[in-house]
Amino acid sequence: MTRQHCGDWVSLGSASPSPPPLYKAPPEPLGGQRNVTVKQTGPRAPALLTRADCTHAAGPPHAPVEPARRPAPMFHTVVDLSERYLERAKDMKNRLAFLRRRNESPGSNPASKLDKSMKSVKPCPEEALKWGDSLDKLLTHKYGLAAFRAFLRTEFSEENLEFWLACEEYRKIKSQSKMASKAKKIFAEYIAIQSCKEVNLDSYTRDHTKDNLQNVTRSCFDLAQRRIYGLMEKDSYPRFLRSELYLDLINQKKPSSTSTSSSS
Repeated sequence: MTRQHCGDWVSLGSASPSPPPLYKAPPEPLGGQRNVTVKQTGPRAPALLTRADCTHAAGPPHAPVEPARRPAPMFHTVVDLSERYLERAKDMKNRLAFLRRRNESPGSNPASKLDKSMKSVKPCPEEALKWGDSLDKLLTHKYGLAAFRAFLRTEFSEENLEFWLACEEYRKIKSQSKMASKAKKIFAEYIAIQSCKEVNLDSYTRDHTKDNLQNVTRSCFDLAQRRIYGLMEKDSYPRFLRSELYLDLINQKKPSSTSTSSSS
């Protein structure tokens, strides 16, 4: 016999008591029925999802959810393309005009070229002053027309005057067949979109002129010609009157009588 701890005597030959079972089988149900347990081979899925599981599956809570974006349009309308083309063409024309005026040398003055080619019809200052009364007086004078064209060439807007002159010549045609061919040529060269010398016309005037070609008459281009004339009258013509070319004409000095007599 051996004494352990608090004076309890334990027999050396006796076995120590076994620990209580960790799992106790449930009692069998009444009526002789038994529960059938199905053994699960794969990983056991949780019966309920916790908040942490949902957060882990959806991503971090601070990540913003981007709304669905509307797809960008793949095609542009004809109106958008035409307006964009006109804006780019005007911007390019203004830049070219600026570079041309900047790089012009003193020897390339338009007035000097006019004096060489049209010296015989060069007006006196009093006659040139009358051009300031109206655009009509300027265009009806041979030298004034040439001077105005030279000025428009420096601003890259010569096509406006060329179109106006083409309409004036068109009215003089008497043959119907020649009139029809000339009308198509004028439209293709000056009015059609992206033509080589396209003038600045609104869509209504362009469509109206195009409809007139179905039945060609002398008045086919009347509306378009008035539009371009008004544009030159309000824009190009006032700038011409302030240009160096015109100011040199009205301020030119007359030859003195003494120099004339001495030369004789």
